[in-house]
Amino acid sequence: MANTFKLRTKANVGVTTTAVYTVPAATTTTVIGITLANTSGSSINVGVGVSRVSSDSVRLLKDAPIPQGSTLEFMQGNKIVLEATDTITVVSDTASSLDASITILELS
Repeated sequence: MANTFKLRTKANVGVTTTAVYTVPAATTTTVIGITLANTSGSSINVGVGVSRVSSDSVRLLKDAPIPQGSTLEFMQGNKIVLEATDTITVVSDTASSLDASITILELS
């Protein structure tokens, strides 16, 4: 079984829920950290979720405020295990205002 650390990013996320990372087939992934940066000129509210084909999708973070020019380090010290085809999604309440970075460990 191969273990590979990776970084997945998505720039300029806005009001449409956006997939940042989808777990490949025959892979299990551990999410180590999620960093969300406000790139707009005002405060924004953001959300993070896990979308699953085989069961309920859930929100991990809902309407969390990030002040102008600030970053939210979400999941400090926590881990989430994802299965094949699970997707991490992000959304902002403001168009093109959010950069997302996800640090993961893939086990395949």
